[in-house]
Amino acid sequence: MPDPAPNDSTSRPDGLFATTLWTTVLRAGGTETTQARAALERLCRAYWYPLYAHARRRGHSPHDAQDIVQGFFADLIERSPFQQLSPDKGRFRSFLLAALNHFMADERDRRLAAKRGGGQITFSMDDTTAKNRFSHEPASDTSPEKDFDRCWALTVLQKALDELAEEQAAAGKESLFEKLRPFLTDATGSGDYEALSRELTVPANTLAVTVRRLRQRYRELVRAEIAETVNSPADVETEMGHLLAAMRG
Repeated sequence: MPDPAPNDSTSRPDGLFATTLWTTVLRAGGTETTQARAALERLCRAYWYPLYAHARRRGHSPHDAQDIVQGFFADLIERSPFQQLSPDKGRFRSFLLAALNHFMADERDRRLAAKRGGGQITFSMDDTTAKNRFSHEPASDTSPEKDFDRCWALTVLQKALDELAEEQAAAGKESLFEKLRPFLTDATGSGDYEALSRELTVPANTLAVTVRRLRQRYRELVRAEIAETVNSPADVETEMGHLLAAMRG
């Protein structure tokens, strides 16, 4: 996991926050816009798995959990509840969990009966992937809310890492990146670089410098991902701290 620097230069200037996904939704206010609806759908598409895992930890079967999350997203996107949102809602993560809990508590039975098979949601979830991924989740005795936060943090980190992999592939460095990928999240020493140096016939110092640069870019991408789900640059710092706390458990 990257160790984000509090004053990293990738913190978005105030002016750029008008274009992030969550602020696009919030700034829509009482009027539905195509851009806000698309932003909300993109966020839902990116972060459905933490909600699926939350529903599973609430005791729902794989099939029911998938139905719950799909029904929830269909309801959320269909209603486009922009008029109920305001900047003080803060983080998309917090909004989404509260909204799902409300959906499960008050509307689940009636909503799911109407939504299942209705074709009203514009994207689908990979049920097999979700079940396989959840089966590898560690056992936990913490609250479902804390588990949700950890799952959310892991999703943010994975999205940033996948984006970094795409960047490296586009630069023709896919093979090297796959060799160095474990170095981005695991503690490494000089001996690790020496072994890989012999395998790749690249100086160990060169590999160490490359890893440092990749870690820096990884941090930048994590911060950029978080910036899409909060409402201000200050919230990025708070959410980074929350992400690290969630990963520590």
